[in-house]
Amino acid sequence: QVQLVESGGGLVQAGGSLRLSCAASGRSFNRYTMGWFRQTPGKEREFVASVNWSGGSTYYADFVKGRFTCSRDDAKNTVYLQMDSLKPEDTAVYYCHAKRFWYNYWGQGTQVTVSS
Repeated sequence: QVQLVESGGGLVQAGGSLRLSCAASGRSFNRYTMGWFRQTPGKEREFVASVNWSGGSTYYADFVKGRFTCSRDDAKNTVYLQMDSLKPEDTAVYYCHAKRFWYNYWGQGTQVTVSS
């Protein structure tokens, strides 16, 4: 069992930056692929970024490539999403996700609002 708690969301102007954090509790955090998804009202949750268990590989949705950076600190059981050059269309609830084999865990989400 893994519990995930996101933080760092808020209101920012277009072009600004935010860093989301996801603190994980439970066993074997360093064996999980960690990722971020986002969702806006009326739309399906969509993949944003992920980092594999070793931290050696990261993956990004095309709409955030070059602007967002996903990283992990296994010593702190934490995964981060650094978001730069934010756009109004990045406004969403951002969810932390942990995956290993058939196990999937979600955080409660944190709101990010980008004003134009």
